[in-house]
Amino acid sequence: MEARNVPLTESDLQQFTGTEHWYRHALVRNVTFTDGAKYVADHAGAYWLLDIIAIAQPHTAGLANEYFQAWRMTVNGDASAIVVCTDGNDEELYRQAIRHTDFPLPELTLYCCRDGVLGSGVDWVILLPSEY
Repeated sequence: MEARNVPLTESDLQQFTGTEHWYRHALVRNVTFTDGAKYVADHAGAYWLLDIIAIAQPHTAGLANEYFQAWRMTVNGDASAIVVCTDGNDEELYRQAIRHTDFPLPELTLYCCRDGVLGSGVDWVILLPSEY
């Protein structure tokens, strides 16, 4: 069975309290993501959300200076969505409108943090709040 066929629920995300594996982003090689972020991408067909976060890092002024970023996606009733990145203290750093999504949850928050541990050319880690 393909992972996408399994519905994603809020309670599924509560099981992630750390990670055993690090996955390198395919396009932005200095970005990795955790088991929890991969679970969201696999089960909600949302690798595009990881792409938004990873691609914004080298292409958005100001993000490189933020060691902690909170990325919140809110899905609207018309299946559009908005992705907003803040510094964790409500200072908006990035915003992107999504015209249509079938993302199964009404909202999701992911963190993107500067990594000082992994080395090997890794600068950023995308993770669930429960994995922080």
